[in-house]
Amino acid sequence: MNRIYLDYAATTPTHPEVVQAMLPYFTDVFGNPSTPYAYGQEARKAVEEARNKVASLINAQSEEIVFTSGGTEADNFAIEGVAYANENAGNHIITTSIEHHAVIETGKFLEKRGFTVTYLPVDKYGLVNPQDVKKAITDKTILISVMHANNEVGTIESISEIGKIAKERGIIFHTDAVQTVGHIPVDVDELGVDLLSISAHKLYGPKGIGALYIKKGTRLAPFIHGGQQERRQRAGTENTPAIVGFGKAAEIAAEEMTDEVKRLTFLRDKFITGLLGQVDDLQLNGHPTKRLPNNINVSIDSAKSELMLLNLEAEGIYASAGSACSSSNPEPSHVLLALGLSPEQARSALRFTLGRGTTENSIEQVLEVLPHIIDKAMVMSELLEGLARRSRCC
Repeated sequence: MNRIYLDYAATTPTHPEVVQAMLPYFTDVFGNPSTPYAYGQEARKAVEEARNKVASLINAQSEEIVFTSGGTEADNFAIEGVAYANENAGNHIITTSIEHHAVIETGKFLEKRGFTVTYLPVDKYGLVNPQDVKKAITDKTILISVMHANNEVGTIESISEIGKIAKERGIIFHTDAVQTVGHIPVDVDELGVDLLSISAHKLYGPKGIGALYIKKGTRLAPFIHGGQQERRQRAGTENTPAIVGFGKAAEIAAEEMTDEVKRLTFLRDKFITGLLGQVDDLQLNGHPTKRLPNNINVSIDSAKSELMLLNLEAEGIYASAGSACSSSNPEPSHVLLALGLSPEQARSALRFTLGRGTTENSIEQVLEVLPHIIDKAMVMSELLEGLARRSRCC
């Protein structure tokens, strides 16, 4: 069976060149980067070269990059780090209702410890209004955290405009850029951010490695305590092979991004046009134009997501209903509910995210089988709903 993977927002396959770059650091150059002799210094050199490549991808300075275990740690580090380093100045944090769980759950954690968090609403496209951010600021606000692009619906936020507001008020500004770095141009100066989260496995690098951009002068409490690694900001022996892989993935992304954005935008629009033309009662979720070049999120009335996904998998097509981090959660997506969808509409969503292995032929194959899969899921959904009604009555 020809398998078609359309869940690149969940994770990407590690690029073959990334794997090759990593291999020597498991065996030959295995030293601890903190040791002073040759083995360690060879590893240290590789770590710093990778740091330069990651920094270059977002127009940062190498010393502004701190390696983490991934995007979730980077988000936690940014938010908790600011909260605890600046709690004498205030205890108020502003974020949005559509953030990744790594941000929302950290906010809830801090609320239990005396901090106040404002979760701003978004419009029907998933856009937060910068003026709502401005109005939410108080004399106790110490941090604003707004994601660069949403992982479920692909909407790209007005980060640079929010950055100007934060700068005017002297408030630290963080963005979760896990879905954008390596996929669209990201420039920390243009965005006006003080903190920015990245994850390597979203851009064809290895899992278990990420980074937090920390602008020079930003007050941040260390997140992991111990040794003096990462300029005393994140203790623990550096994961040299993964860091080297991250650097190589960043280098490849910088070289290929322009062409890949054009290619994926064409495929995305072809997919959306095909879906809208073939499937009745289909709604596109997210902004029609201010969206990631690889993201298609739709809701289909009267068809349950899990049934459509099972039938897609039977055809060798792999997609999702939303964030991989909440795939086991029976509750409807908090992102789709924030956009104004009903719980039923949120439970009928499909997310297709395209990537390096997606071809025009694969899109055409999916469009050929999807209408039948949706029809089948609608029938099954109706039967299940009928059984549920009978069970409630009896």
